Amino acid sequence: MPANGSAHPALPASHFLFASESVGEGHPDKICDQVSDAIDPSSKVACETASETGTTMVFSEITTKAQIDYQKVIRETIKQIGYDDSSKGFDYKTCNILVAIEQQSPDITQGLDHGSLKDHGAGDQDIVFRYATDETEELMLLTIRLAHKLNAAMAVARRTGVLSWLRPDSKTQVTVEYKKDGGATIPLCVGTVAISTQHADSITADLPTDYRCCRAIVNLGWYQGQAAISPTS
Repeated sequence: MPANGSAHPALPASHFLFASESVGEGHPDKICDQVSDAIDPSSKVACETASETGTTMVFSEITTKAQIDYQKVIRETIKQIGYDDSSKGFDYKTCNILVAIEQQSPDITQGLDHGSLKDHGAGDQDIVFRYATDETEELMLLTIRLAHKLNAAMAVARRTGVLSWLRPDSKTQVTVEYKKDGGATIPLCVGTVAISTQHADSITADLPTDYRCCRAIVNLGWYQGQAAISPTS
């Protein structure tokens, strides 16, 4: 480590580091997203989900003509994520499901339904900013794309049994060194990869680092730095 205490050596004036993180499908944030998305995708849904170890709560206003078995939909979603045993902190068969769903407020409905789809109003309001970049084929920042690929690679390794000790909850962070070139920012290399993952109880902290989940980055030729894999319970 340099004398100034920085984890990285001094960068040229035109260079900078940028990091993005991604969470796996078993992370509480992602559980909530997937449960909300699974509640009648074809209908108008304002669905909020909260999740804690062994418990999922769904609060919603829905306009639908469908007969939905909410318990079944929620449990099946948790099962598909990979939480199928209490030893993993969550079991779709025995977890506590709380559902509080009612008809959409008529005050909201009258602001939404105006005949044709193009005349519909907004059901909610957000302020969003974003842009496209040619750093990746997906037009996303390289940092977030690689962080997503790591979580996806771990999910595949877990489901196929290649790394059977992995569990669904994970988080990744990828740091990339960029340089400024006129009005453009150009990615140069991946400096640091951090992975934190839920794991089987049989796995200990001194387990030799397994880099198989990092190959998505290594094979692209970007990776020139260090990997920190930190399994957490």
